[in-house]
Amino acid sequence: MEEPVQISEFKSRSGFKRIVAAFFYSIEGLRTAWKSEHAFRQELFLGIPAALLALLLPLSALEKLALIAVLLLVLIVELINSAIEAVVDRISLERHALSKNAKDFGSAAVALALLLAALTWGVILFPLLAR
Repeated sequence: MEEPVQISEFKSRSGFKRIVAAFFYSIEGLRTAWKSEHAFRQELFLGIPAALLALLLPLSALEKLALIAVLLLVLIVELINSAIEAVVDRISLERHALSKNAKDFGSAAVALALLLAALTWGVILFPLLAR
């Protein structure tokens, strides 16, 4: 016999109200990240001018999209990393190898996203700068 699927009492059901609520939860998440996550602010301070630069460069629309997309990817991964850290800290502030692993994995994901962003910018801008 199959066990019934358990759903959190905090999980919304469906409909337009859910979409509106999700939008406001997202805004609150961005606001909280801005207030409490130093790395998120640093990446945003670098990302906004870089995105504006990407729009101004004489590149194809697809190249501009790639440059901006990798910047957004860094912010997305940073938010997920911050969420992992918050959940780990919520469970326990005690030092534990599994907690360290979770936080280190999140940090590694951010580092890989930053590496991807740097490589993407390098590959796209190198021909432009070499001209």
